[in-house]
Amino acid sequence: MKHNSVRRFALVAAATMSVAGAASAAEFEFKLAWLTADSPTDPYAIAAHAFKDEIEAALPDRVEVSLFPNRQLGDDKEILEGLQFGTIDLGIITNAVVANLEPTYQLLDLPFLFGDAGQAHQVLDGPVGQQLAENLRQHGVVSLGAAEGGFRNMINNTRPVRTPEDVEGVKYRTMQNPVFIEMFSSLGGSPIPMAWGEVFTAMQQGTVDGLEIPASVVNSNNYADVTKYLSFTRHTYSAIHLLMSERAFQGLPDDVQQAVVDAGEAAIEAQRDAVAAAEAEVIQALTDKGMEINDIEDVGAFRARVGPVYERFEPSIGSDLLNEALAAVAAE
Repeated sequence: MKHNSVRRFALVAAATMSVAGAASAAEFEFKLAWLTADSPTDPYAIAAHAFKDEIEAALPDRVEVSLFPNRQLGDDKEILEGLQFGTIDLGIITNAVVANLEPTYQLLDLPFLFGDAGQAHQVLDGPVGQQLAENLRQHGVVSLGAAEGGFRNMINNTRPVRTPEDVEGVKYRTMQNPVFIEMFSSLGGSPIPMAWGEVFTAMQQGTVDGLEIPASVVNSNNYADVTKYLSFTRHTYSAIHLLMSERAFQGLPDDVQQAVVDAGEAAIEAQRDAVAAAEAEVIQALTDKGMEINDIEDVGAFRARVGPVYERFEPSIGSDLLNEALAAVAAE
């Protein structure tokens, strides 16, 4: 283990000991972490509060969930490492980071795979999603399901994106994930992998021209203050995974394990409904803050440019899994 990881885990333990000591004497106490703001419109926060409400209502006085938003316990990568080592109980983590651990999850980040949220749900909640969860569990992480991050869109300070040519030459921050890097390269952009905690300052200083992000996260994390254009490219559906440490899960009695699984399912259903209902409000808020917003007309032009991304990542995803997902999308 790297020294910085050791320090991070020590800080996590120290930061949470006081919480555990001050909390009521619940039989089981869970730490749930995520990297974005604790905002009523943020999809990560909505999922976290929904799970907390569900499990605490199901097992009053037996389970208590302490929430750690806004990178308090680290970025996505550090939270995921904490789940593997058992220093963090639960996390809500974007798919691209999970895919760095389990490559078959790269499937969900393929550009322009899903036409709408219903298609994504069909894949995530069906046999493909079950297979992905089985694969992830081999790494010591239990999937409780995929919440709604919304479709990822391009925001930047150079120009609106209406055609693939509008991406060319623009410096876009991407997640530290090869699918996203390859996607922006195939569109002619200049992808710059960067940790989330550095992005806002990079936008302020012009180190990057833009990034790709769901509209709800743009709003809840104040990117309208530093970014002019929002283009609804809807290039990738943003699955955000509600995950639990295998070590923490296995330490629970059977009835609490089942309650955790049930609470995850109920929380994701409620979260998806809440995120969908808030979309119009989020768009209006960003318009009021001065962002210039546009749709793209020819999605096919973008799909034609990103074909090599599918070819490159099919071997790591697996042909059978990819074809099953494509069939489920076509059937939706």
